[in-house]
Amino acid sequence: MPPVSDHDLDRLASYTKRRRADLGLALTDATAKAGGLSKHTWQRVERGLAIRETNYAKIDGLLQWATGSCLRILGGGEPVAVEEMEDAPGVQKSAIPAEVIDGKARDVVQLALIATAKGKSAEEIVEMSERVVHDLRKQGLI
Repeated sequence: MPPVSDHDLDRLASYTKRRRADLGLALTDATAKAGGLSKHTWQRVERGLAIRETNYAKIDGLLQWATGSCLRILGGGEPVAVEEMEDAPGVQKSAIPAEVIDGKARDVVQLALIATAKGKSAEEIVEMSERVVHDLRKQGLI
C-alpha cells in the first residue's frame, strides 16, 4: 500500500464513523471482535490513524462495504456498499447462483460443527450453520 496522507486518513475516519452510525453499530469490543478486530484498531481508524493493510478488509466487512472500499477511500475514491455491488463498475459477479453458494457454505459449516460441537443437537447445528451463512452473506463475504 502506498503511503497515505493525513487528509486521506481523516477522510476514511469520516466515512467509517458515518457508516457505523448509519448501520447502528456500537464501537464495542464485541462488535470489533465479530469482525476479527480489536476495539483499539477500529478506534485508530476513526481517529484518522493508519492500521495494517489487512485490517482494512476487516473494517470493510463490518461496515458492509465491498472488500477494498477502505483502500479506495484512502486513494480518493468512494466505498461500495455490499447492497450496491450489482451496479458497481468493474465488479465481477459469480456465475454460481447465491443459493448454491449459501448451500455449500452451510454444508461446510455443518460438517465442521458435527466434528467439533459435541453434545449439540441436529437442530442446533442447523441453526448455527444458518446463522453463519446469514452473517457471511450480510458482510458480503459470500
